[in-house]
Amino acid sequence: MTVEIEISPAGRLPQLEDRPLEKRIGLIILATDHTTEVDFQRMVASDRLGVYVSRIHYANPVTPENLLRMQPSLTEGAALILPDEALDAIVYSCTSASVVIGDRNIEAAIHAAKPGVPVVTPTAAAVTGLKALGARQISVLTPYTIETSRPMADYFAELGFAIDRFTCLGLTDDREMARIAPDEIVVFARQALAPQSDALFISCTAVRAAQVVARIEVETGKPVVSSNLATAWACLRLCGDDRARPELGQLMTKSYREG
Repeated sequence: MTVEIEISPAGRLPQLEDRPLEKRIGLIILATDHTTEVDFQRMVASDRLGVYVSRIHYANPVTPENLLRMQPSLTEGAALILPDEALDAIVYSCTSASVVIGDRNIEAAIHAAKPGVPVVTPTAAAVTGLKALGARQISVLTPYTIETSRPMADYFAELGFAIDRFTCLGLTDDREMARIAPDEIVVFARQALAPQSDALFISCTAVRAAQVVARIEVETGKPVVSSNLATAWACLRLCGDDRARPELGQLMTKSYREG
């Protein structure tokens, strides 16, 4: 026997806040990405700042040609993040592709879906971060091949950085890059840092470098910037979070200045 349960209306509609969370960060990440989302949940997300993710198609190996193929997907990837709602910043989380596609082209593609939103790329954030740390002579560590590393070396050199040492690990699959053990990252970072460099940049959003940046700084005595640390720092500062968090690295004690 079915018993009819009486359902009563509350009598009024609930009051709604402008947003569920005060600030919104969008992440456009590769379909194969194991690391960015985890890093942003650890370093950025909070009860006032939400991180919203869109994944776009990507096929290994990591080559300049394959990286460039992501460009047509950027607009759709941005459009899928909270459609018709404003974001406080949006990140395209691929360092090597940011170099190949170009920061301005990435910004234009994202603005086609999200006009006016501040666009953060790992490369531009790293440059801003290195400048905030006062670094002009740098060492660079990438997980890529020489072919994929070359455009990045040119990128930093064209922006006026002196590259004392550039080391690449020769991997071609971003899923393998995510499997480099943190202890191994520390070992390679120590080897990659030239004594005369002001700072070390560890490239690739797949590499789990952000979790060991502070440890590398202690062991080397030099500032370290990783791709995900740089974008997390930029997003926090763009959202008005200026807290110093030295446990994440020296960069997280610095203010953010674009350009």
